[in-house]
Amino acid sequence: MERGQLAGKVAIVTGGGRGLGRAMALGLAAAGARVVISASSDATEIRQVAGEATQASEAGRILAVRADVTREDDCHQLVERTIHTFGGLHILVNNAGRGMKFVSDRFLTEPTRFWEVNPDVWRMIVDTNINGPFLMARAAVPHLLAQRWGRIVNITMNQETMRRTGFSPYGPSKAALESETIIWAQDLAGTGITVDGLLPGGASATGMIPDGVPAAVRQQLIQPEVMVPPLLWLASEAAGAVSGKRLVASRWNTALSAAQAAAAATDDAGWAI
Repeated sequence: MERGQLAGKVAIVTGGGRGLGRAMALGLAAAGARVVISASSDATEIRQVAGEATQASEAGRILAVRADVTREDDCHQLVERTIHTFGGLHILVNNAGRGMKFVSDRFLTEPTRFWEVNPDVWRMIVDTNINGPFLMARAAVPHLLAQRWGRIVNITMNQETMRRTGFSPYGPSKAALESETIIWAQDLAGTGITVDGLLPGGASATGMIPDGVPAAVRQQLIQPEVMVPPLLWLASEAAGAVSGKRLVASRWNTALSAAQAAAAATDDAGWAI
């Protein structure tokens, strides 16, 4: 996508302080969008990303906001502040999430069986990964409906990982997000608002990977920047008829036209019956 292609658009990226969220926020800013970067914990991180994004864009077009997507009031205030600051909202990237490292630092080598998971950790992951996207979309959709244009992008993961031994509750939470994606797409059919899933296509180099992973394994991780080309296409006018799909970023071939790359990277969200 050309620089400036998203000029006039306003985006929120939740979980934007690091990893996939950081890469997507920077990509949206470089494409000309005004971007609100949110996170629930470390305000320093989102301010740093906002500074980087400003260098890729220009002053006054990037905003860092601390917000917890599991809190309904935070979600409404995030949307309201975005609209108040930038005059609108067009793109919501539901990226905030909690992964398996909260269950165990050894989750990649020593699976934790579901009955061994601390219930408080289970609730935290489910609350963030399922309820968070719902609360953010619920806060944003009335505005998107009023303007009859919007893009909701839910960040998901490989379906193989949803079936992986010892991956509760992360796998079930992302399976639920797949279901949310296809159902919301149907609920919003004909409104000008699309709802799609986007995933790296494999283990990625983010904070969800424990520090102790061997260097040889870490070198094989997908880099977060792989998310940017398919995200920018999903946010564009060209993707207006695409809803209820999932795009696998690692299958996006930048040597092809955007339409051809999208076709090669796109599957139906959820599971075919």
